[in-house]
Amino acid sequence: MALKKEDVELFPEVVEAPRYSCALGGAYAAALATFGTIPLLHSGGGCGFAQNAGQSFADGLNSPGPVGGATTPCSTLVEEHVIFGGENKLRELIDSTIKLMPGDLYTVISSCVPALIGDDVDAVVAEFKDRAPIIHVKTAGFVGNSYKGYELYFDAVIDQLLTSLPKENRLVNLLGIVPTQNLFWKGDLQVIKNLLEKVGVKVNIIFSDLKGLEALKRIPAAELNLVFSLWGIPTAEKLEKRFETAYEYFPSVPIGPKDTTAFLRRIGKKLKISSKVIERVIEEEEQNAYRFTEYIGNILVIGLPHAYYGVVADSSTAIGITRYATNELGFNPEVVVVTDDPPEEYREGIVRNLTEGLESAIKPKVVFEVDSHKIRLLLGDYTLQLLLASSMERYVAEKELGEALFLSVSFPSYDRLIVDRSYVGYRGGLNFMEDLMARYGGPL
Repeated sequence: MALKKEDVELFPEVVEAPRYSCALGGAYAAALATFGTIPLLHSGGGCGFAQNAGQSFADGLNSPGPVGGATTPCSTLVEEHVIFGGENKLRELIDSTIKLMPGDLYTVISSCVPALIGDDVDAVVAEFKDRAPIIHVKTAGFVGNSYKGYELYFDAVIDQLLTSLPKENRLVNLLGIVPTQNLFWKGDLQVIKNLLEKVGVKVNIIFSDLKGLEALKRIPAAELNLVFSLWGIPTAEKLEKRFETAYEYFPSVPIGPKDTTAFLRRIGKKLKISSKVIERVIEEEEQNAYRFTEYIGNILVIGLPHAYYGVVADSSTAIGITRYATNELGFNPEVVVVTDDPPEEYREGIVRNLTEGLESAIKPKVVFEVDSHKIRLLLGDYTLQLLLASSMERYVAEKELGEALFLSVSFPSYDRLIVDRSYVGYRGGLNFMEDLMARYGGPL
């Protein structure tokens, strides 16, 4: 028998299937995304291996890579270590890992157990600093979710690895695009890099760069940090305080011609790039993007015109998708469910970004919710023709919303393979339309 809405509050302390892992998961994903890094988990055996399915595979069926999952070194703490401590086990793990697994950077990621029993992980790690580049990220699961783990990873990098460098003119770092939590992180970083290079900007993307340690060490040389979600703001603020690097905040990555053009003009003004250079790139890119959009004209106008739609996604993805679907495709936003549990001080701004600047008479209802069952019940209150969400909402769209059209665009996504796909930029909007409209455009 299906639960009724009034039954949901019987156990308010229980959250069903939130869209993130613990802080360890976020730091672990960031370490794996830094090419050449060897993560070492000071934790129980299940802490890391569970991330294989819960974090990496949920990121569009991705593998965690050659040093992820079952191949990640782990201290595998058990009851004995809870009683007598796990420092010796960690010491042996670091020693054997450096001997057996060549890497550019060793990243020790400690979990709940070491934090609770008081292991002096910093002291153990310090013993090996003369043997290899090594840092320690403190990620007890109770300190926050995956997004917090992403912030803690950069805290450790800034405090333990980085040193001051001369500033490089027009060099920028890209922050706030969280590996795995953003399904399209690999493609998004590369597209933004390619786009900015067209206007003469040098870009340090850090994650997925084949020289991961060099990319990390180059962070202080940037003239400007570009932040594409609220989760990059603490890191940008810390870098500003430590290395006097200014930052520019964008609530989401730019999707489609309109927002991408606004993005480039803002960057041009901030970095004092000639308007002629900026406008030349804009004209060329817009012309190509809109020319190719013409090929989708029939299916857009005839297949699903002015669709009433809903979004279930993290704040950054929700903002980017909602703005593009409304302002460029002409769809009508009914409801947006924000799932990354943003801090209270950011929520008013998120609501503004989801309701203001939309070329629609309809403004979406914005709800902050992490509980998957409550999200399911909430969506049942709306008549939607289209749902843009995670793969957990696929059944809801197809069985409970009258066979609404569905596309997974947010974490977790177990129903599509995403390698370097991206919805960012001028061509990104075309990619989004291809993925969406191929699902209903045929005659059969």
